[in-house]
Amino acid sequence: MELEEPVLKILRKKYQPSSFIETHCNHYDLAFKTDKEGDAIVLVLGRKDDSGQIKGERFTRRLRQMANGRIVKEYWEHKGKAS
Repeated sequence: MELEEPVLKILRKKYQPSSFIETHCNHYDLAFKTDKEGDAIVLVLGRKDDSGQIKGERFTRRLRQMANGRIVKEYWEHKGKAS
């Protein structure tokens, strides 16, 4: 499963460092964690159930950065089902 551009646009933004953020895009619920620089690094994508848990897919982000913090290469790796 590949991430689509509207979801990637949300994930490319900078957020509060070391936080957990929940939002939604189109018909998906998103929950992601950020690293110490504020970049999204772990994503759960799917639909919330009655208890508030997101059932769907889990992804992790791999970043290659230069010493000045500029991102050279990035990709999202599919890790499987999230429950």
